[in-house]
Amino acid sequence: MKKSKYLFPKDYMADPSVHVFEGKIYIYPSHDRESGIEENDNGDHFDMNDYHVFSLDDVENGEITDHGVVLSVKDIPWSGRQLWDCDVAFKDGKYYMYFPLKDKNDIFRIGVAVSDRPYGPFVPEKHPMMGSYSIDPCIFEENGKHYMYFGGIWGGQLQRYRNNKALECAVIPQDHEPAIPSKVVLLREDMLEFAEEPKDILILDENGNPLLHGDKHRFFEASWMHKYNGKYYFSYSTGDTHLLCYATGDNPYGPFTFQGEILTPVVGWTTHHSIVEFKGKWYLFFHDSVPSGGRTWLRSMKVVELEYDEKGNIKTIEGLEENQ
Repeated sequence: MKKSKYLFPKDYMADPSVHVFEGKIYIYPSHDRESGIEENDNGDHFDMNDYHVFSLDDVENGEITDHGVVLSVKDIPWSGRQLWDCDVAFKDGKYYMYFPLKDKNDIFRIGVAVSDRPYGPFVPEKHPMMGSYSIDPCIFEENGKHYMYFGGIWGGQLQRYRNNKALECAVIPQDHEPAIPSKVVLLREDMLEFAEEPKDILILDENGNPLLHGDKHRFFEASWMHKYNGKYYFSYSTGDTHLLCYATGDNPYGPFTFQGEILTPVVGWTTHHSIVEFKGKWYLFFHDSVPSGGRTWLRSMKVVELEYDEKGNIKTIEGLEENQ
């Protein structure tokens, strides 16, 4: 499989978070819809209000199964609006869904919902996680420990915080200043709260200096973590420069050294992904807006095989290649 393919043409799904549970691929996407809200830099037009779960037992030739709605805004006691990208982790017989949602004050928090099955339904906790903020939670497990990576600027509100505290006014750096970093935090044993204060994820250039805000490869949103040949690969979206990039490091907290681009721009404003190994091959799950005619709030999830060279570098995939 060298060309990408759409996974679920019947509906608009985006931001696919993918894991192998019970010997199958499980996909946890955002569920795009036409809300009629005008497009703006805060992302108000991305007004998703529920999640579906999908499964596959053969990425290249298998049929995808839609397990239906597993969690809705109306089910969450503290809900305001906008169910953005989620992720799911497994521990001790339970599946934990982590989701960003604006509370009743229009502030993004991260909530938890629990199920006995990877395909839900998921029952939400009564309150968001204490000390949580911003968007795009990704869960990485190693040796029984679960780490959450999160954060996104602009509509993701990460610019409103420094040192895990809210600022009086949001601050976007100047182009010559260090970029706003993604965050990482160890989860508590019960998987329901943070076990520590979130820490900055530093992405460094080849000279060991932090990437600057004006660098087209700086972090914007969509954190993902995977491990390959003993190295930690932190990947992310650059947002307004429309790239998927990655950096590598020697432990889950970093720092990470920038390595290159995974995916060049696709049709549509956003780029958001996950990377997983299944049956001996690696895959990149992502989305574009080709089926909706370029409407960036109506996205369709895709998959393509991901390859490494002999040095462990990810081979760049051309986002527009199949659409020209």
